[in-house]
Amino acid sequence: MDDASSATAPTGAEALLTGLKANGIDYLFANAGTDFPSIIEALAGTSAPEMPTPVTVPHETAAVGMAHGYYLVSGKPQSVMVHVNVGLANTVMGVLNAASDNVPIVMMSGRTPLTESGHEGSRMTPIQYGQEMYDQTSLVREAVKFDYEMRYPDQAGALTSRAVSLAMSEPRGPVYLSLPREPLAARIAPPQASDPSPRPAATAPAPDPDAVQAAARALAGAERPLVICQRGDPDGRLASALSELGREHGIGTVEPFVVRNLLAHDDPASLGYEPTLAREADVIVVVDSGVPWIEATQAPAPDATIIHIGADPQFTRMPIRGYRSDLSLTGDPAMTIAAISRAMTTEAPALANRTQRLTDRTDRRERRRAEIVATARAATPMGAEWLSHCLSDIMDEDAVIFSELGLVPGAMRLKGPNRLFSNPHSGGLGWALPAAMGAQLARPGKLTIAAMGDGSYIFANPVACHQVAEALGLPVLIIVKNNAMWNAVRRSILGAYPEGAAVRANEMPLTSLAPTPDFAAIAKASRAFAERVEEPEALPAALTRAIQAIRTEGRPALLDVAVGISDVN
Repeated sequence: MDDASSATAPTGAEALLTGLKANGIDYLFANAGTDFPSIIEALAGTSAPEMPTPVTVPHETAAVGMAHGYYLVSGKPQSVMVHVNVGLANTVMGVLNAASDNVPIVMMSGRTPLTESGHEGSRMTPIQYGQEMYDQTSLVREAVKFDYEMRYPDQAGALTSRAVSLAMSEPRGPVYLSLPREPLAARIAPPQASDPSPRPAATAPAPDPDAVQAAARALAGAERPLVICQRGDPDGRLASALSELGREHGIGTVEPFVVRNLLAHDDPASLGYEPTLAREADVIVVVDSGVPWIEATQAPAPDATIIHIGADPQFTRMPIRGYRSDLSLTGDPAMTIAAISRAMTTEAPALANRTQRLTDRTDRRERRRAEIVATARAATPMGAEWLSHCLSDIMDEDAVIFSELGLVPGAMRLKGPNRLFSNPHSGGLGWALPAAMGAQLARPGKLTIAAMGDGSYIFANPVACHQVAEALGLPVLIIVKNNAMWNAVRRSILGAYPEGAAVRANEMPLTSLAPTPDFAAIAKASRAFAERVEEPEALPAALTRAIQAIRTEGRPALLDVAVGISDVN
């Protein structure tokens, strides 16, 4: 190339970013460092429609959380880029959450330069020596589906296409690209550039017809059939299939340890969230549920027939998962449930009996719900059930809520699928607030709520989150369930040593968060609406004021809510 053509040839960074955009990536959530010069130059020098929109997020866990939440409400993967090994280390918890929840994120980090001189991007500062590792990718390798270190600038187009395609192929999940400075900075001779055109995700696996027939026969002959499912898909296809299974065959669905809710509270097929229902069933279909019950205390009867369904029904990423199975069907969950429903024939008397049983359970559950909500309302501090009830009451048809150790699903009246997103079972705390912000970015103008415990709010790096929410105009409603302690830790001790010294102590070691910070003041530092709520009867009016600030002023709102210590959540 002559000097003129060399100056206009794209860099590896430009090809990487345009490749991401060509493959449906709308946003680059990023916390930049000394590995970013070529990325920043490309963003500044290229037409905006050809690039993902850059979003500055001043903490890495918040960046991954935003991408996670964006996917949950849109079904579209997004990208995250952070600063070499130190930034990548800060993302590990978020990547673990994405892997647990099968969320496709293109995770990227720069890598300190490989060369000391002689190349575009060679080392220029002492930090670029101190941050080199033998295997930087080892920080996330076990949690991602695919990893690769970019070696040449002309790889960028094909590399981004492959990364997005693999992330979106079932079972979905995060992928990782390591990006040294040299290939990002180097220019590509136009004939050498790789093709960035999208590679479609692999088609979802279809269930084996013989296995479908076997499952249909088992369910048709069951007296007490049950479906267990704890997460749906972003489009709500699985929820529709389960609702139809209930209508056509009188088979109910319970959602224990729910991650993404499926059925509306008033759907005739809904059995709520109680995992102990597994003990009563004679045929159980476990749909895409990593933890359908706790084996030690909630296991089904020994003679129950157990059927597992999912893109990966055996959850091969879990080293130990001892649930027994009489039949495992690999297939898209919605497609598989629909196929089983079509293959079944349920006689009218059996359908009537099953339907009546579902109705009776619904009536008992509603009476119990009213009782626990009334008890929580009468308590001071209020119970988490009253908080949960009030929040579901303010949710309109489009509202979604992200819960992290904050809510009691059984006290809520959810209006449809994908209204409640709970923290993944990986348990990486600080997820709910940035996930809600990512969802708000994907759904401007719609009510998005983050409800979390006080400890989870601290984990969310709230100063960084509030700064981003103000900068991007993301008016989320933030609820801090404040009981001044790590209640999940307290409950685990109570379960393990109910008569032990820790339970009898005036203050259980390593559980107190007192004195708690002034959470409202943290929010107000970024001009958010904020209040402290201590009385149960004051909560509905406070929620009304918070939503008014969101709707009329376009700013986030935080309520710091005093909630009693409980053994529920």
